[in-house]
Amino acid sequence: MLTSLDTERLPTQDEIAAGLAHIPVMALVTLFSRAIESRSPEPIVRDDYAVAICERLRPILAGSPDRLKRALARDRLAPVVYRHVALRSSYYDRVAQGFMRDNPGGVLVNLGCGLDTRFMRIDDGRVIYFDLDLPEMIAFKRQFLAQNQRYRMIPQSVFDYDWMKRLEQTNPRSILFLSEGVFIYMDAGRVRDFIGTLQRRFPGCELLCEVFNRRWLRLPFTPLANWFLRQVTGLGENTVYHFGLENSREMESWGRGIELLAEWTYFDQRLPKLRSLRLFGRLGLTRWMLWSAHYRLNAAQPGS
Repeated sequence: MLTSLDTERLPTQDEIAAGLAHIPVMALVTLFSRAIESRSPEPIVRDDYAVAICERLRPILAGSPDRLKRALARDRLAPVVYRHVALRSSYYDRVAQGFMRDNPGGVLVNLGCGLDTRFMRIDDGRVIYFDLDLPEMIAFKRQFLAQNQRYRMIPQSVFDYDWMKRLEQTNPRSILFLSEGVFIYMDAGRVRDFIGTLQRRFPGCELLCEVFNRRWLRLPFTPLANWFLRQVTGLGENTVYHFGLENSREMESWGRGIELLAEWTYFDQRLPKLRSLRLFGRLGLTRWMLWSAHYRLNAAQPGS
């Protein structure tokens, strides 16, 4: 058994089942995606912790009335789904590791962390790491993963700004906020207010976030996007994107001091197992359908 799962007492199957009732299926999809890819030849991301947790969840999900949960128990996910998650996880890991090299002892905040295990994948022995998500998610996660002095879980909504006080108390010199598959499901107004708040309260911080192309949120593209999300990926009728940008530079117009550092699409990583996806990477409409952008949020200027 992995040492990360060696808490004082591992949860019973009944305790796990009770907690699972409050966990969104998308959090399970991303967890199982990393586990499936981890066991594949030449994995895009290696996450032994996800593999171990999935083994604990599999017997319970196998008896679920939910079709997608039963599919997860059998590792039946579309390759486009689990490779998408693996590519994104691998890229966010690399950005986080680069940030840690440039900012020894810096702070990482995983917004809407779900069942991610990034701290265990990238810990350099110095980073201060916060996992932030709703109370029911954090309570479930704490059944498997132990906190320590540098790794803490905060049971609050991303949009409940009280959690920022706890972060301010660490007196951080450098912070990287990670929003992996979070903003795209949120109202655009709330996202914009949140980023403005980060800019004011943590000037100079960095933000890496996944964004959706707003063009696909309008006709005639919306039906095609919804069909892909629900039918091709098999993620169900409740999978809907809400927040989008025209391009990465758009966020710079939200206020003075917002600076785009880099952008990345899923087609930037050329691997043999992704050969079938390269055609989509040649088309601008699909290449920039869903991507990640990395920003620096400086102090808001007067009049911004």
